[in-house]
Amino acid sequence: MQRERMLGFGALCALSLLVGAGIASAQAQGAPPAPPDTNAGLQRQVTLTPAQQLQETDTYIGRMESARSVVRRLLEEARAQRDVVKTLCLNDKLNQIDVTLRSARERRQALDLAVKRDDADLSSHEFTILGVLRQRVEQLTAEANQCIGKDADILGETSTVTQIDPGIPDDPAFYPPVVVIVEPPPSASVIK
Repeated sequence: MQRERMLGFGALCALSLLVGAGIASAQAQGAPPAPPDTNAGLQRQVTLTPAQQLQETDTYIGRMESARSVVRRLLEEARAQRDVVKTLCLNDKLNQIDVTLRSARERRQALDLAVKRDDADLSSHEFTILGVLRQRVEQLTAEANQCIGKDADILGETSTVTQIDPGIPDDPAFYPPVVVIVEPPPSASVIK
């Protein structure tokens, strides 16, 4: 996943260099620069039929539910270990996965309706959104695997060392007097 991101980032950098070189070349020739393509590399043609998109969507949702189960199991283990930090982190990731999964199920229904109406554009749109939701769950699962707890296990035991400055006077007359007022507790009953 990290390697794919780096490759995608490298491709984006290369694309921006090529676009920049093309603009510079056009400006050098005196031609007005072409407007930059804001969708460069972001559009992908979906070549699946709407029925195939439905089948693929069911696969996506199955993977999302499987990822949810994995994070849920990690959360239960963190709770059993009474690891508060890891529990909070995993609980947050699980909640985000639940929201994303709920949205994916709603989009799956919208895709089903688009397929029944034979609306290829809408079905492609819904399928694209489902792909983004699938990627979001994959990202959240990776983040859940990075949740860290119990700092003492990582850092080791801590100790406190106190050093007293020898330049501080040790004379009790140096410190201001402390006045402590103690009031007796109120009586529970006036009549005895």
